[in-house]
Amino acid sequence: MKKPEAEPVVARNKEAAHDYLLGESWEAGIVLQGMEVKALRAGRASLVGGFAMVENREIWLHGVHIPQYSQARWFNDGSRRKRKLLLHRAQIDKIERKVNESGLTIVPLTLYFKDGRAKVEIALGRGKKTWDKRYALAEREAGREAERALSRRLKGRSD
Repeated sequence: MKKPEAEPVVARNKEAAHDYLLGESWEAGIVLQGMEVKALRAGRASLVGGFAMVENREIWLHGVHIPQYSQARWFNDGSRRKRKLLLHRAQIDKIERKVNESGLTIVPLTLYFKDGRAKVEIALGRGKKTWDKRYALAEREAGREAERALSRRLKGRSD
């Protein structure tokens, strides 16, 4: 019997790359309650505005929105409650050390299922200043314009 394909990404934090200079990343399990898994399988979640903090040598995910599952009769908890992330002790210690030394933030990047278990990819990020964001936007636009010019040139047009 053939194993089913990997399930698609439930949520992706597109603003993270815009707001932070991202560094090292890890895959962590996430502790969910009740009908949150069914809500995730339905593709309903948002990582925008989410962040993680180290508290008592554990990593907790704050601000991630998983809405209530509509068919659930009870056990619908708060949609923005904090959720525990599951990592190895050495990984947690390394993350805590880097956050305390460098003033970095733990940012959730993607939320997905892997082998039937909910996973979240987290990364260390340093907040960008406004001028950093403008510079990155101008650099990306210049790259797109160069690609367009090259494409026109290869097609034989001299627009």
